[in-house]
Amino acid sequence: MKKVSLWQIFITFFKTGLFTFGGGYAMISILEEELISKKRWITSADMLDMLVIAESTPGVIAVNTATSVGFRLRGILGAVIATLGVVLPSFVIITGLSFVIEAIADNVWYKAAFSGIQACVIILIINAFTKMAKQLERDWFNAILVIAAFGVATFTDFNVIFLIIIGGVLGVCYMLIRQAVINKKARRLQSDETNSTADSSDGNTANVAPPRRADETRGDNSPMETADADDADAVSENGQNGGE
Repeated sequence: MKKVSLWQIFITFFKTGLFTFGGGYAMISILEEELISKKRWITSADMLDMLVIAESTPGVIAVNTATSVGFRLRGILGAVIATLGVVLPSFVIITGLSFVIEAIADNVWYKAAFSGIQACVIILIINAFTKMAKQLERDWFNAILVIAAFGVATFTDFNVIFLIIIGGVLGVCYMLIRQAVINKKARRLQSDETNSTADSSDGNTANVAPPRRADETRGDNSPMETADADDADAVSENGQNGGE
């Protein structure tokens, strides 16, 4: 991949921070479109890993994700530039609105605009959820974990931080058990192949005929060969009698 300039990193995250409403979860969909589909700086799997890290560490998910991507592209300096780019628009806008927010808080147009923005933000979050779900392995463990986590987070007041930690621990345990089962099956298969090879060798050894003795070999001559041998002996005896 071609080396990405610091200016490209800054302007990309600056635009993302400038036109994203609804927080980090709404930003995920825009980041995927910008970083994966358009610029191809990272892959979908890389994005999912970075989101997991960003969600598992303290701080805002948008900032943590920008820091992770910037670090992957250009190291520490890239992380600083990406973080600055994604934070700067919000800082400037909030600073400017702080002087007039009380004056426009009851404005009808202001409320109407933000109602429409909130509806779009929900779509962005659902879109991000759908794209992330497609990256998960389709097995019973992930299905149960997703359903259980959704139920706990939606219908209880359980702390989401502890939910993430529990998910990480369960993931490690599942991987260890899965790897142990795979290794056990591999050892059993290797043992079966070894036993099969040994049985085949024993069978081949039993089927090999023992070496035949010389007298047994002579006894197996055909009738024609025996008759030829008798004629040769008779000729030899006649020769000897004639000589006498």
